Amino acid sequence: MLPLVYPVLIGDAAVSALVATRIYRHGRAPQEVAVPYITWSISGAPENAFEGPDHDFCRVQVDCWSDDDAQLEALGKAVRDAMEPHAHMTLFEGTPDDTTGRFRMMLLFDWIEPR
Repeated sequence: MLPLVYPVLIGDAAVSALVATRIYRHGRAPQEVAVPYITWSISGAPENAFEGPDHDFCRVQVDCWSDDDAQLEALGKAVRDAMEPHAHMTLFEGTPDDTTGRFRMMLLFDWIEPR
């Protein structure tokens, strides 16, 4: 039901070189976490056919966070390269976060998860 986002990200050498294990689910990171880090969340729906459901459509949002703009761009590229063999990237957007004051890059992926 849930795509294996964490294993894909933590298993990628470029991503883990930048964030180590600072990859957090549900779109939330612990307070006072060191930067850079990644948060991710998911939404989705079953894809039903006459034969019954055979896969789930998942929308995965991966947010990259850093205090340094160049570091953020490197992390965004690493996440894109790690995820694209497994999912189709549909959007990326870079904006400063008003709450944390950090740079944030959001990447959206469509992931088809077989049942």
